[in-house]
Amino acid sequence: MAKDKKMVEAITSMEEDFAQWYTDVVKKAELIDYSSVKGCMIIRPAGYAIWENIQRELDRRFKETGVENVYMPMFIPESLLEKEKDHVEGFAPEVAWVTHGGLNPLTERLCVRPTSETLFCDFYKNIIHSYRDLPKVYNQWCSVVRWEKETRPFLRSREFLWQEGHTAHATAEEAEERTVQMLNLYADFCEEVLAMPVIRGRKTEKEKFAGAEATYTIEALMHDGKALQSGTSHNFGDGFAKAFGIQFTDKDNTLRYVYQTSWGMTTRLIGAIIMVHGDDSGLVLPPRIAPVQVMVIPIQQQKEGVLEKAREVCARIGAVCRAKLDDSEKSPGWKFSEQEMRGIPLRIELGPKDIAASSCVVVRRDTGEKIQVALEELETTVPRLLDEIQRDMFARAKAHRDAHIWDARNYEEFKAIAAEKPGFIRGMWCGDRACEDKIKEETTATSRCMPFHDQEQISSTCVCCGRPAHKLVYWGKAY
Repeated sequence: MAKDKKMVEAITSMEEDFAQWYTDVVKKAELIDYSSVKGCMIIRPAGYAIWENIQRELDRRFKETGVENVYMPMFIPESLLEKEKDHVEGFAPEVAWVTHGGLNPLTERLCVRPTSETLFCDFYKNIIHSYRDLPKVYNQWCSVVRWEKETRPFLRSREFLWQEGHTAHATAEEAEERTVQMLNLYADFCEEVLAMPVIRGRKTEKEKFAGAEATYTIEALMHDGKALQSGTSHNFGDGFAKAFGIQFTDKDNTLRYVYQTSWGMTTRLIGAIIMVHGDDSGLVLPPRIAPVQVMVIPIQQQKEGVLEKAREVCARIGAVCRAKLDDSEKSPGWKFSEQEMRGIPLRIELGPKDIAASSCVVVRRDTGEKIQVALEELETTVPRLLDEIQRDMFARAKAHRDAHIWDARNYEEFKAIAAEKPGFIRGMWCGDRACEDKIKEETTATSRCMPFHDQEQISSTCVCCGRPAHKLVYWGKAY
């Protein structure tokens, strides 16, 4: 049995060292490997399969709202990047540059895309001429490069995968509607598919996207009480359109500028899944995102008829879920530990005694509960259990999040909470950037968002300076 536990014992306890626990999990569960390119990660099959499921489900939801996929070049001429001043200044420290083509120096530097607003704007000015050409609702799936100083697998790397939507509209109202629509789509996806509760809201002027009029965000709370920005949606107004000359002739024959939006989610969602749901045995994957939902493990598989029956069971339940058979020569105990490490929601244990009784043991990864199930009832029981696990995981994550939201009514309370209680801090804010900067400098907590659905006036004064305040802000230490 000691050998069987070796894989689990290799994981640092999350209470002992959360950062090391996270690194252990992504490595031991074979989600990533480190590459010879500093700051860049190799996403292994187990990790990429999770991203494929994220991509598939998001893409389906996008297309239901009229989104079409395109693909833009990965290189951006420097002159194009500089057309929008705030935008280029916001990304300047993170930009990677190409200066040579082969052995020859380029006449103009090329930026390796950190994001593609400028490329889409350059494209839109050439294809949008009339109101009949609008709206344009495009998205691309690609990788981007940002030269981060400190990196961590999935959460922050120099190259990462994402989707970036870029839309153009005839009116400011349509752009705002699309901006909010996509943020709500992200929030629903996180809660319904990733079992991860989020807070929806607007970023402050300091924290908004470079060049945007407004940035909306969904913020999730990790197990260690730190916040993770999990998706953003930006209303650009007509600022980019004016910088790039994107105009159209309206129905009244008037020349107008378009209004634009941009929105994105990245592979950091995989990191969020790990940190919201994982435990000391490894991953705990929500069934709707798990590449393998059920692992069938034969017990004493060398005995006559066991492996054959296990294959039959796997084929049967494979019609109602994503199932896999572990017929390797490892011991059952090792297989159990491996299944737990990889976060597979259910396992089915099937041995000679089970076969004789026409039943099996079904084990939940999230709770460890063992359930005796008749073989003939598997096709109905397994989907029901997967739905229960999905609901229960969301409920536990929400209960944890809600238990780590604290109210601060003055700066002394705020500093004490920030120092002693992990989680979100609700506090009123006067709107002055100086207060926001002071809070970050003295407590390392940043403004996460001004929530849409929670604007309770918990106080009439700013949590930092004591002046009159009308905006409730969620603050938190973040990744």
